Amino acid sequence: MKKPFLKTLPPSVTAVAAAALVIGGTAFAVTSGGLNGESRTPLNLKFDDTPIHRDKEDSFAPVVQKVAPGVVRIVVTAKAARQMSAPELDFFRRFFGPNGPSMPGQGGGSELMRGLGSGVIVSNDGYILTNNHVVQNATDLQVTLNDGRQFTAKVVGTDPRTDVALIKIKADNLPALTLADSDKVQIGDVVLAIGNPFGIGQTVTHGIVSAKNRATSGEMDEDFIQTDAAINPGNSGGALVDTEGRLIGVNSEILTHSGGNQGIGFAVPSDLCRWVMDSLIKNGKIERGFMGVAIQNLTPDLAKAFKIDRPNGALVSDVTAGSPAETAGIKSGDVIIGVNNQPISDAGQLKLKVAETAPGTKIPVQIDRGGQNMTIDMTLGHLPNEKMAENGPTDRNRKEALAGVGVADLDQNTRTQLNIPMNVKGAVVTQVAEDSPAYAVGLREGDVIEEINHQPVRNAEDAVKLTSKASGDQTLVKFWNSEGGSHYVTVEESNNEG
Repeated sequence: MKKPFLKTLPPSVTAVAAAALVIGGTAFAVTSGGLNGESRTPLNLKFDDTPIHRDKEDSFAPVVQKVAPGVVRIVVTAKAARQMSAPELDFFRRFFGPNGPSMPGQGGGSELMRGLGSGVIVSNDGYILTNNHVVQNATDLQVTLNDGRQFTAKVVGTDPRTDVALIKIKADNLPALTLADSDKVQIGDVVLAIGNPFGIGQTVTHGIVSAKNRATSGEMDEDFIQTDAAINPGNSGGALVDTEGRLIGVNSEILTHSGGNQGIGFAVPSDLCRWVMDSLIKNGKIERGFMGVAIQNLTPDLAKAFKIDRPNGALVSDVTAGSPAETAGIKSGDVIIGVNNQPISDAGQLKLKVAETAPGTKIPVQIDRGGQNMTIDMTLGHLPNEKMAENGPTDRNRKEALAGVGVADLDQNTRTQLNIPMNVKGAVVTQVAEDSPAYAVGLREGDVIEEINHQPVRNAEDAVKLTSKASGDQTLVKFWNSEGGSHYVTVEESNNEG
């Protein structure tokens, strides 16, 4: 006989929050500004979409001589919302180098922080591309060119979701970099990173493209190019260029345990930067398309559970009421495999494709519903303040599906205590053993089990019955949590007898 999967427990629940540590490369975070009433002149970008010549070179000196004048040093003075503790200051100093940030005075209220970042000249009339986190809350931006000239810069606009910012100085005939088509970059291509690490002066490092389409948090619009070219504090906003000196990305983050380079750096692709810049110049803001779906990556286990014979796509775990997706007929359990006749490989790619499509645009959406392909027309809406959820369950090979999981009825007191929306129905999780397969795939106290093997869960009794009737080697569970909304996971079934 199989061991019981669930047991009902009193609703003494504590919410559990998960945190991921991905460390950025320099300064701070938002200020969607403008030019203080000044008219915006159109961007005059240089763009070259031809593939690079992938021949081995003995020296990159000609490339550096071509590119270096287009990379600038940015000294930022910004407001801190509150007095920082000593540990927080130590954390920020890791990204500003040995001389910063500095905070005058020790009193309460707003204080000033000073930091250092980099930027890339993208037009000869003064537009400079950098990171949003470099210029966030800036009260003063001082730009130093490679030839030593200094200018005060104004913020044209920022986009926290992509960590891209556009600033401008009053100057002409500047050495602007040419932007490459970052979609044509290949893993293994040689790249150079240029910036101002630790305030020691302009520095060039060398490496390759380690990976593409990376996301580090899932909370922003991320499509990073990963590189092993050394990126250190102060490099944020600097250039990642190919061997022809064309900009393929803007250095943004590092993954580190020490605060310095460990061979894993991330750059915002030039194509994504170009879209943000164009939107800021044309509209003065970023307007993103909106479907109204919670999505997650399609794993082999989930594909098997949904009877889908494909390894990729974005699985719809929930559909927002009244959203464009609901109006078009998208359902929970659908797998979106294409948008506007362009293939979708995972949830992150769908998120970006939709975001980069203007609200009000009518697009065909290709879906796989239980193994049947179909196309649905959808008119995108405006992205509201809340973000599209993207959650990636983790595969595990352990047995005993929901053993170690305790559930209780979702009463009004529990709903109020855990701030669970009224539209969420099911059984609240009151206990998850840390050595259980359910814990391994992300189920936590305070989550709400909504479905088991496609069957709705109304209360704790339903959950117990549905798991006791489970057959096969996996249980498909749809659950809600406060971090990412509703999503699916597969949990290994028990084959033990006793």
